[in-house]
Amino acid sequence: MVVGGTGQIGRATVESLLDDGWTVTAVQRGSTPPPSGWAGRGVVERRADRADLATVVAESGGADVLVDTVAYDDADARLLLGLAGDVGSLVVVSSASVYADDDGRTLDEATGPDDFPRFAGPVPETQATVAPGPATYSTRKVLLESTLLDDGRLPVTVLRPCAIHGPGSSSPREVWPLLRAVAGRPRIPLAYRGESRFHTTSAPNLAELVRLAATRPGSRVLNAGDPEPPSVAEIVRAVCATVGHDPELVPLGGTVPESKVGRTPWSVPRPFLVDTTAAAAELGYTPVTSYADAVVDTSAWLRERLAHQPWREAFPLLAQYYGEAMDDYAAEDDLLATLP
Repeated sequence: MVVGGTGQIGRATVESLLDDGWTVTAVQRGSTPPPSGWAGRGVVERRADRADLATVVAESGGADVLVDTVAYDDADARLLLGLAGDVGSLVVVSSASVYADDDGRTLDEATGPDDFPRFAGPVPETQATVAPGPATYSTRKVLLESTLLDDGRLPVTVLRPCAIHGPGSSSPREVWPLLRAVAGRPRIPLAYRGESRFHTTSAPNLAELVRLAATRPGSRVLNAGDPEPPSVAEIVRAVCATVGHDPELVPLGGTVPESKVGRTPWSVPRPFLVDTTAAAAELGYTPVTSYADAVVDTSAWLRERLAHQPWREAFPLLAQYYGEAMDDYAAEDDLLATLP
């Protein structure tokens, strides 16, 4: 059973489990339509809120594995643990944003280069996390993790992905370069010289890790990230290439302008990368795709959505997170006019 079955993680997970021979029930609230063809492949679709999950599980005769792609905090964890007896094991998606550096700096609290976390290299699962609590997204995710893992009633695999991408996203970061590519912008300025590296996680790679964890139940925490995580410049080039656009990328040094020109959804002052070797050691995981290959499907899905709605209407959460910086071409032109 996959909770959040039609979101970017859920739909990739459903496909991966189907390909592996599982019978899948996809639970979703109905806000995002499922891909066509699922019914023909035997997917059972259930529209339900999280509060009704116990009823759905019972009416389904239980589940060998329940995959929760949208669990958020300790209340969600307690609901899942209450399914013990009807569910064999859990695979629950958390977030790599839970990590804190050795001086306690976190992604949630970072406001700029001075307080952005500084890690020695790719972050392993043994790195310290933020303290659990109700204050932020990440502290609530730690509450989710600790409540699940400390209980012991069910085997629980907790997955910590980074910047997830794939069809079905409610806030797809790839809109930033795609808008510029479709508009034919000849020059695209990039903050931090386009060298930022914020680890990406393709939905198919995350789904493969879910599939392996479902096959081998256990209690563990595993990072999830794409192989050879791309820089911002590589991301922008990959997305632009999906529509045949080859812009000049203009590296901006120094601090990010007050207008936020050149600041993409992946622009960070220092690298944020995760170590994924534990997934290989624990489950024999190997990635099934690269960022450049996976983003082709993401781009096609985005273009279909944006053909029917302006991006702010299609993705209101994205507009809330990034506002005018997502497509402020006038500010870009003003800055570019001052450069050689």
